[in-house]
Amino acid sequence: MAVSEKKKGGLSAKAGELPPDEILFGRSAAMAEIRQKVQKVVRTDVPILIQGANGTGKGLLAYYIHSHSAYSSGAFVKVNCAAIPGALLESELYGFEKGAFTGALAAKPGRIEMAHKGTLFLDEITDLDINLQSKLLQFLQDGRFSRLGGEEEKVIETRLICATNKSPEEEIAAGRFRADLFYRINVVQLRIPRLCERKEDIPGLAEYLRVQHDKQFAKVSEPLADEVLKYLQHLNWDGNVRELSNGIARYVLTGPESITIPAGPERRIGVGTRLKTNGPVPLKNIYKDSIREIEWNIILEALRVNRWNRRKTAKALKISYRALLQKIQAAGFVGRKAGAPGVKEGAEDRPI
Repeated sequence: MAVSEKKKGGLSAKAGELPPDEILFGRSAAMAEIRQKVQKVVRTDVPILIQGANGTGKGLLAYYIHSHSAYSSGAFVKVNCAAIPGALLESELYGFEKGAFTGALAAKPGRIEMAHKGTLFLDEITDLDINLQSKLLQFLQDGRFSRLGGEEEKVIETRLICATNKSPEEEIAAGRFRADLFYRINVVQLRIPRLCERKEDIPGLAEYLRVQHDKQFAKVSEPLADEVLKYLQHLNWDGNVRELSNGIARYVLTGPESITIPAGPERRIGVGTRLKTNGPVPLKNIYKDSIREIEWNIILEALRVNRWNRRKTAKALKISYRALLQKIQAAGFVGRKAGAPGVKEGAEDRPI
């Protein structure tokens, strides 16, 4: 059975189309820790539980583990436990024999059977119908099950990976998830941080997504300028990588000014000045730092509104073009040439 994963959020989970490791894991400490843990267990057959908010790439990480495991020659079979009603999920998981119920005109293998010698990925496992959890636990204990309406017992060998965007412990406390099932699937746990918690990964991700969307839409877009990447790093990205991908898609399709959707003040760039707690902090220094960051945020927003055209931005801010270049250079987001003394006015007045 071939892998049937479609592109989600610009990062592809199709066979042979995984992003490079440096894009998938980035350069943040949190993702480096995940990478190290994955490398230790990827060749084993222990169950793995991936936790993370929607859009962080849980399915992509699951497919990465599958493709680097001893089960990579088998199928990667995904089951979204939240998307399939409980009444139908049992037949989807275990399959059925002809005549098992009204409408069962022919026998059909289930997802578990399809994952034999491959990987079974149970997405949103905490949303699995409570009545099916005990049956799944029994299968996980001995690898045996029967199709609905069948008497023959089948034995399946598969690598199990589960994922959830919820807290299993809270679901257990609420009586919605079995503790014994949690202990069975939680041998190795991987927690993917939100994109806003690993902002140093955004530039690499954004440029990779731009290239992918160029291919997807048959476009040729300009590489993302340093100012654009800085702007992206200042956004919250509540939808995580998926939302970032949508923003880059808009950039490719409609231009730089639509790279994000400003949904309100809380989604805009904001002041991030933090007090140090290991000594005295002069109020004067705090004031200067805050003013500097507010100024840069305003410049970033003005650049975005003016399609990243520096000359138009300078006019909009009522400052000289040279002063704008100097402020951009002082922030460290362009090379020496663009903001160096002696650069002629207009040398960098094209959209970036």
